[in-house]
Amino acid sequence: MAVDKTDNKAETRPMPKHVAIIMDGNNRWAKARRLPSLAGHKAGADSVRAVIRACAESGVESLTLFAFSSENWRRPEDEVKGLMDLFAWALDREVKKLAKNNIRLQVIGDKGGFSDSLQKRISKGEALTRECTGLTLNIAANYGGQWDIAQAAKVLAAQVAAGEIGLEDVTPDALAQHVTLADQPLPDLCIRTGGEQRISNFLIWQFAYTELYFSPLFWPDFGYEQMLEALQDFQTRERRFGRTSEQVQAQHV
Repeated sequence: MAVDKTDNKAETRPMPKHVAIIMDGNNRWAKARRLPSLAGHKAGADSVRAVIRACAESGVESLTLFAFSSENWRRPEDEVKGLMDLFAWALDREVKKLAKNNIRLQVIGDKGGFSDSLQKRISKGEALTRECTGLTLNIAANYGGQWDIAQAAKVLAAQVAAGEIGLEDVTPDALAQHVTLADQPLPDLCIRTGGEQRISNFLIWQFAYTELYFSPLFWPDFGYEQMLEALQDFQTRERRFGRTSEQVQAQHV
C-alpha cells in the first residue's frame, strides 16, 4: 500500500522506534519459479539488506527479523540444514559490514539448539558489533513467543522459590523485565509478507499494542521501497493505547 509522501499527518507523526518483520514467502517464491526452496531463502537475503538500509536511514532504533522459529525444525531435513548453512554464511559475510555501518547485532531465541560452531559464530558477531550505537538488528532464531514467556516465568518462579520475591510481586511488569528485548523499545510495527495474516508465535508478549501491516508480496520481492511504504503507512495511524481519539489529539495540541 503506497502512501502519499505529501500527507501532512504522515509527516507529523513519528517513525516507529522498533520494527519487527515476519519474513514469509521464500518457499512460495522459489516454487513459483521452479527453484529449490533454498534459492528462495538466498534471494530473501537481499531483502534483508534492503530493509536494514531503509530502517537505518529512516531513524528506526531496533529491527527484529523472524529468521527461524522453534517450529521450523519440523521442516524437511535438507531444508533445515540449508538454512543453518545459510545462517552461518551470513554471519561470516555480513557482520563486518554491520559493524562498518554502526549496526549492533543481537540474536534472540534458544541458541542452545544450534551447533557449537554456529553458536561460536553468533557470539563472535555479537561481540564484534557490541559497541555499535546505530540501529540494533535482532535476529530471532530458534525463537518462539510461548518459549519466551515460559523462560521469563521460570526466572520469576525461581526467585519466588528462593524467597527473593513474593507471589504478589509476580506482575506483568515483572514478567516484562525478563522476556527477550526487555532492554529495547516495544515493537511499534510488525510487518508480515507473503499474504498470510497471523503472527505465528512471534513476540506474542511484546506485541500487545503493536500495529500490524500485511503485505501480499513474498519476502524476496519486498525491498527498500516497500519498506519505506510500510513506514509511511505507520505514520498515518493513530495509536490510542486504550484512550479515545479525542484524548490522543488533545495530548498533541
